[in-house]
Amino acid sequence: MSDIVSQAKKKMTHAIEHLEEELRGIRTGRANPAILDPVMIEVYGTQMRLRDLANISAPESRMLLISPFDVQNVHAISKGIEKANLGMHPLVDGGVVRLKIPEMDQSVRQEMVKISKRKCEEAKISIRNVRRESNDAVKKDKEIPEDLAKRFEKQIQEQTDKFCKEADELFFSKEKEILTV
Repeated sequence: MSDIVSQAKKKMTHAIEHLEEELRGIRTGRANPAILDPVMIEVYGTQMRLRDLANISAPESRMLLISPFDVQNVHAISKGIEKANLGMHPLVDGGVVRLKIPEMDQSVRQEMVKISKRKCEEAKISIRNVRRESNDAVKKDKEIPEDLAKRFEKQIQEQTDKFCKEADELFFSKEKEILTV
């Protein structure tokens, strides 16, 4: 029966991993290759992720350098970045694409913090939903003695508290990163 508790922990861990991935893609004041993770490029007659087509590096704090594995894809990559509507304009420079990261003013920073907070709240809601589903599963199983059911519910609540705290810590870390000028 502790299988319900371990399944809950697994699902909550997945929610935290998803939050980390979401927060990685939120823009900060510095160049971060992860902001290009959701960008899809149309090449070879299909949609492909940018990171599968090119090496992305940050040679400067406000610049991303995209080096395609196949130089013929440079213009397709440039068009794909423009189409992704990230608020940045790619510059084709020979066989590479340079992406200058614009300076963020205070209102943009506050908007990025709001987005980060919303992502954090979504993760916490997901964690609480796992708690509710797990507690329901414990209550529905008539083979579990009442004292054992209470113990499982307590363990599930402890996991919920732990993972919600971890989500908050991830948010506070991202908030600090965004607000650092």
